[in-house]
Amino acid sequence: QVQLVESGGGLVQAGGSLRLSCACSGRTFSSYAMGWFRQAPGKEREFVAAISWTGGRRYYADSVKGRFTISRDNAKNTVALQMNSLKPEDTAVYYCAAPPTSTITTRKYEYDYWGQGTQVTVSS
Repeated sequence: QVQLVESGGGLVQAGGSLRLSCACSGRTFSSYAMGWFRQAPGKEREFVAAISWTGGRRYYADSVKGRFTISRDNAKNTVALQMNSLKPEDTAVYYCAAPPTSTITTRKYEYDYWGQGTQVTVSS
């Protein structure tokens, strides 16, 4: 059974930084793409970033491009999201997710496994 556990959320002032981490267990982590999504109150869950199984390809939502960086450590079975220049509109619950294949994707319905989420709050 695949398990994803996020950590690193918290409260930060606008302009600050946070680093989220996701630990994966239950399958061969290095063979699969990974992604981050977020959901703000009253809104749909939306794509934030995705990374291929090698780490060679990375996709970002336009709203976070240039501010967020996704990375992975296949030796440690972790994927991270470095968030810089945070804005109040980045406030949301952030979820780590894994698709069932190695194919990198931005579509949330193509992800089968989800973590429990970690809250990120950016104050103005």
